Amino acid sequence: MSTSSVSTGCFVFKPSTKKKKTKSLGLDEYFSLGCEGVDTNDVRFGLFHALWNKIKRETELLQDELNRKVLDSLLDFISKSSSTRQRSNWASQMRASEIPTAALMLGVNMPDHDMTFQSLSELLQQYVTPHVASVQAKECAALKHLMKRVLERLMDTVVAEEDDDEEEEEEESRTPVHKGWHCSLSMLCEWYNTQTKHKSSTPGKKRSSPSKDQHPPIVIIFKDLEAFNPKVLQDFILICSRYIERLPLMFIFGIATSPSTIQHMLPHSVSSLLCIELFQSLSCTQHLATVLDKLILTSKFPFKLTGKVMQVLIGLFLYHDFSVRNFIKGVQLALLEHFHSQPLSVLCCKKKQALRNVTQLSHEDLEMIRQLPSFTRYVNKQESQELVQLLKDDAHLKKMCRKLIKDLHKYHKNYYPTLRCLHALTSSLPRYPLGKQIRELHLICLEKCVWETEDYQSALKLLKMMAKDELMALLQRCTEALQPSNSKMMKSALVELEDMLSKFRQLDEASEVVQYDESAPVKNLQKKTDLYQLQQALLEMNKSRRSKRESPYGILRSQVLEFIDNLVKNHLPPPESQTLNEVCYYSSSSNVRRHLNATPRTSIQAALSSPYYYLLNENLKTDDGSVSNAAPDICIVYKLHLECGRLINLYDWLQAYSTVVSAAEGNDPESDNFGKVDDLKHARFIRAVSELEFLGFIKSTKQKTDHVARLTWGGC
Repeated sequence: MSTSSVSTGCFVFKPSTKKKKTKSLGLDEYFSLGCEGVDTNDVRFGLFHALWNKIKRETELLQDELNRKVLDSLLDFISKSSSTRQRSNWASQMRASEIPTAALMLGVNMPDHDMTFQSLSELLQQYVTPHVASVQAKECAALKHLMKRVLERLMDTVVAEEDDDEEEEEEESRTPVHKGWHCSLSMLCEWYNTQTKHKSSTPGKKRSSPSKDQHPPIVIIFKDLEAFNPKVLQDFILICSRYIERLPLMFIFGIATSPSTIQHMLPHSVSSLLCIELFQSLSCTQHLATVLDKLILTSKFPFKLTGKVMQVLIGLFLYHDFSVRNFIKGVQLALLEHFHSQPLSVLCCKKKQALRNVTQLSHEDLEMIRQLPSFTRYVNKQESQELVQLLKDDAHLKKMCRKLIKDLHKYHKNYYPTLRCLHALTSSLPRYPLGKQIRELHLICLEKCVWETEDYQSALKLLKMMAKDELMALLQRCTEALQPSNSKMMKSALVELEDMLSKFRQLDEASEVVQYDESAPVKNLQKKTDLYQLQQALLEMNKSRRSKRESPYGILRSQVLEFIDNLVKNHLPPPESQTLNEVCYYSSSSNVRRHLNATPRTSIQAALSSPYYYLLNENLKTDDGSVSNAAPDICIVYKLHLECGRLINLYDWLQAYSTVVSAAEGNDPESDNFGKVDDLKHARFIRAVSELEFLGFIKSTKQKTDHVARLTWGGC
């Protein structure tokens, strides 16, 4: 917009009130977007964002399904406990004198508890009661804090105490503040009576839950019971027990370790006031196995992880925190790294869209394909004429890339059903030669040809010694593993396997017993008196036993195992053998380990040794790697402490620090005051030493009063 004026001034142009509506693209819309007319980086980011949203959504639905059983049991327990209060018999009255308490065993995977409690709160508010309050130990250090948090979350208001700061009052000014109210359950009784009377007098539709119509319970959730102060918890329970006749209180204890935690934290005089029922959630290892089975070991998502990346993520899960939530975050990090670092990740999508994207690839993209290790191995196997066309003709390369992309997607469709089939056969064998969990077998197949391993050969030997009923049960599990697949090859394999199963059922039991006379060779042995003749007779007996006709069951068993062996060899080669596997597989395990398995000491040492790279101050830049005398005090003190031995003299350390700081201030080295310790330098030195002690580099020692002990050795 242009303006004209005789004087200089500022002109304000108000933006249009009509805003452009922006619509976020879903996964299918991004898959149909293509590369034509759009920046490749934007397409890769869109593919990443849409694919991650779909994985996240599937994960949340799966976790809700896994927690559904224990959450439904909790809802039934709370509903029954609430209805018990309304009965008039003696047993119900005795039960109503106790506070119903659910001890929910969740395991040590603390990061996953928040999602479980969030789902529990939503279900309680939807089906049982609107009065639900969740508290954590970190916000309930004292009894008054616990009482305040419970009242605030139940009454949906802010209860301000007399000693609250003015700043907190200003921040919470948007919410109604009841200042001067005493945090007590008597106030909660008055509020609860008002709420129930108001709801009973308000006409409306009849609700599905009867507990909501009359006196809905008040549920208080303690998310991390072990972290609560036992004294605070005991006092709170004692106070609540005095109001149990006026308030329908119920507790839910979130326990990470063992049910005995309640006995350790609460004496008998307090625990006797609770009516405790134990609920066990799904273990974190079973949770991870289900997530891997439904989200990772499937051809639904085009993005894949190599064996080394899987080992890093599973290792962090097993040896760090047992958190499925953090495992999914690791998958998200690998997904982001793959789409960011791999320009050819535009082909990491559904098969139809990947085939369309191949036609949109530029010459630079095709050159990247020619440099892929898997494509180089593929080219070296071709004849000379085909090799020249693949390296020189872009159109021919695009045609071959379409074929290779189809083969890669076909490989994934056949890989996972075959993997489940092999796992169904070998997971129940003695000593678990190929692993008890399917993820263990998957890791083996990702790294090498599984049929070349000794464990696979030993598994086949064990299967050859199985009885008919046991083998038929395993084959039945194999057919169940192949049934969900829609691949033509897997359907054909399923038909053939079911045909073999029907032949097993038709076998006559009597035909499995081989009738032969063993008494004749034994009688002949008794006649042999010469050692040579006896040896020849034994050799003939052994030869006759080897050449005897195999039973029908043995023949059919050999055919089945040969069929399974061919199925494994055809469909379970490692992903690295597939051309263009780099498009879908993320292999940088070092990046994942560096991001997820943090090393705080190394990072702190790097920051203290090279402050320039963190502060970006030119005065701190040095060429020889030393610390500038203008660096922060803690960097100078840290650098000086590296030059000392196991024990550091504080006075010598202070003198060296004062000398370095004096040089930084530009004092004359020839003057008498150079390096002299004044009060300001002394205070700065004490603060820097205290910070080093807080970070764990030094500690006080009783060997010498004016010395400190050094705790770390070696640089970053």
